[in-house]
Amino acid sequence: MLQHPASKVRQAGQDATFCCEASGTPAPRNYSWYHNGTLLQGRAERRLALRGLAPEQAGTYRCRATNEAGAILSEPARLTVLGQGQPRCRPEPEPSLVELPSECPQDASGSRYYNVGRCPASPCPGGSAEASACGEDSGRCCGVLRMELRQVPCAGSALPLMVVAECGCGPCALPRALVQGRVTAADTGEPLRFGRIFLGGRQVGFTGYQGSFTIEVPPGARRLVARFVDGQQRLLDAVRTLPLPPPGGAVFQEVKMLRKEEPVELDGGRSNSIPLGAAGGREPVGELLLPAGAFLRPSGEVFNGTVKASVTFVDPRDVGTAGAASSDLSFADGRGEIAPLRTYGMFAVEFREGGSGAELQAGPVRVRMDAGQVRMPEHLHKMKLWSLNPESGLWEEEGVLRPAGGGRKRRRREERTFLVGNLEIRERRLFNLDVPEDRRCFVKVRAYSNEKFNPYEQLEGVVVSLINLEPRPGFPSNPRAWGRFDSAVTGPNGACLPAFCDRSPGAYAALLTATLGGEELEAVASSPRLDPGAVGVAQPYLAKLGYRRSDHEDAALKKTAIQIDVAKPDPNNADESDGPVYPYRGLRQCQEAPASANHLRFYRVEVDRYEYNVVPFRESDVTSWSGDFLAWWPNPQEFRACFIKVRLEGPQEYMVRSRNAGGSHPRTRGQLYGLRDSRSVRDPLLGDASAACVEFKCGGMLFDQSLADRTLVSIAPQGSCRRTAVNALLKDYLSRHPPLAENNHTGAFSMLAPLDPLGHNYGIYTVTDQSPRLAKEIAIGRCFAGTSDGFSREMRAGEGTAVTFSCQERPAGSESLFQRLLSAPAQA
Repeated sequence: MLQHPASKVRQAGQDATFCCEASGTPAPRNYSWYHNGTLLQGRAERRLALRGLAPEQAGTYRCRATNEAGAILSEPARLTVLGQGQPRCRPEPEPSLVELPSECPQDASGSRYYNVGRCPASPCPGGSAEASACGEDSGRCCGVLRMELRQVPCAGSALPLMVVAECGCGPCALPRALVQGRVTAADTGEPLRFGRIFLGGRQVGFTGYQGSFTIEVPPGARRLVARFVDGQQRLLDAVRTLPLPPPGGAVFQEVKMLRKEEPVELDGGRSNSIPLGAAGGREPVGELLLPAGAFLRPSGEVFNGTVKASVTFVDPRDVGTAGAASSDLSFADGRGEIAPLRTYGMFAVEFREGGSGAELQAGPVRVRMDAGQVRMPEHLHKMKLWSLNPESGLWEEEGVLRPAGGGRKRRRREERTFLVGNLEIRERRLFNLDVPEDRRCFVKVRAYSNEKFNPYEQLEGVVVSLINLEPRPGFPSNPRAWGRFDSAVTGPNGACLPAFCDRSPGAYAALLTATLGGEELEAVASSPRLDPGAVGVAQPYLAKLGYRRSDHEDAALKKTAIQIDVAKPDPNNADESDGPVYPYRGLRQCQEAPASANHLRFYRVEVDRYEYNVVPFRESDVTSWSGDFLAWWPNPQEFRACFIKVRLEGPQEYMVRSRNAGGSHPRTRGQLYGLRDSRSVRDPLLGDASAACVEFKCGGMLFDQSLADRTLVSIAPQGSCRRTAVNALLKDYLSRHPPLAENNHTGAFSMLAPLDPLGHNYGIYTVTDQSPRLAKEIAIGRCFAGTSDGFSREMRAGEGTAVTFSCQERPAGSESLFQRLLSAPAQA
């Protein structure tokens, strides 16, 4: 499906047009439309025009395209029909809390949260003529019409803060969505340098020297299938269905590529067999049988010479192979729905002439699968051979595997039974031994910025992965194998991941992990005491799920994975109707579940960093950006993060603050942009030194994009500290780029921020990226390590430092208000 119909909002009496487009061989020419699952008669075009809308025409619309080979269904589009005068965008903003600096309590309870309001990015009614054709249109969305500047009381002074005052309808923002990541070899971690990247059949770029890549998500995409190709032919092509980020956001994805098996030499004029899955001393899952004369040149001529054959098997009995397997194990069923498969193994084949190295085809060949490897009897009659379509990322049926006696005895006692099927090896070279599986549920997962698990501190853009594990001992399958894997990206209301499930609590298990920008998030502990309040699932359902973190039995293991038994909820049990596992037909209930409903949790290990923006902005939602001269990020499509490295010589760690104000632009001079706090980290090699990487607002163009501002940055440790040294290169640079910022205060350092990016030798670290979070993560990593390794976290206080302070313990009773608030007990 190349184009899916887009959701629309209309008022009664207006018109609406839905469009879809599919590709296939032969090209699909038959289109049909469904309204709330009911076929609309006489709608055989890829365009559906609805005139004079009535309320009963609201609901979901789907398009189905067919040709001689099969069918494909679009994702559903929702049509909302409003009555006359019914508002879609309320002028009153919704509540949205921001955290104020630690010295700014707002009431007697010490709360530091302030309601700045927000406008939901919901669609507004469009005009009838807005989308009469099938092109992309921005439409109309609810957004900010007016903001007000408030002065918030803070430690005897006033802190400026922009607050949303009024919402209204306007043109929808169409921010770009990006998938970024890194491609490496699964066995050695070696990056794929300058590998080719394909979307569908079109090449869109190359990986970088370190294997990094950035893919811009095409507008309207519902499924992003990318193929990574190693130009040196050492690694298997990796076909990945990449999780889609939220609009205007970016996700980071690690892609692993399998190394090709070393080729073996075969005589093309004789019969040959190649075992499948014999590595590691395991019993083979099956074998590939190649009769004499099976090898063919592309012209169809039989090749009987020496053949170099490489067959690489992805064995689901090894859980570690799940991350390197291709695609997401989905196929289009007879109705056109995207449905899941459960794998018993994949294999990639490559045949080449021994002398010239020219590629060969083969066929027909036979695949024999050991029926003893199939522990679920019903799967014996559903097992099929599939090949991967690299453009759609879907598996397509090649043939059926039928039971047949093998005639061979295993360990001289029993006769083996095989499932046998035929296939031809032409353009497609990746095959699968799979069965369709219909026992499906959804698992609700949320990610948080810390282990307080506040609903308003959820993280968006977190990639949550779920590996379906086979049942425990005592159930009819191998407990060490995996059968499927899925990924999803958290939005403002978490994520719902599909998983195999069963009414028997231990019949299916799932392993869940979560990553943000390459950083693994932690899960809630299950040992030594299981706390339902922290896990996010109430008893007795929690006990039924058998929740356990990866370090449950071995404290040396990582704390970043959860394993649960995917027990299908009992519809007659009210305790199981509120998540975290929802029946397959309950996807919408899962997606719209409130934060108070049961869910599984991951969280980021809290670091002592704090950010305050005068113009509020959520980094996980680029559409929350507001055009204002005081905005921290002046461009919503390109984010430049700047950090300064501060060395502190003293007996403890210290909080360091940067105060950022307009320095040279006439519209912002002297006005605050924001504050940043960061606690120093002790150097592992130097006992009396620590360092902090503190963000400051980069100098450069502001919202008007006509005049640059050299931000006035002040760096001040929150302790008894005095400035003792400034990096000579930085000092020289600032002296050659006047005016100089005053540095009369010996307990702080001030500068007018450079307009050009400086190297780490200056103690300044700058990264430009199209995602604010990734730009900051990479810049922080470089600042901590003093290198260009984007994600290292080992602090070296002596490397790449901009300014040094000597700090002492304060005398008793002389600590600042800032410090007293930091150390105040929770009940204060």
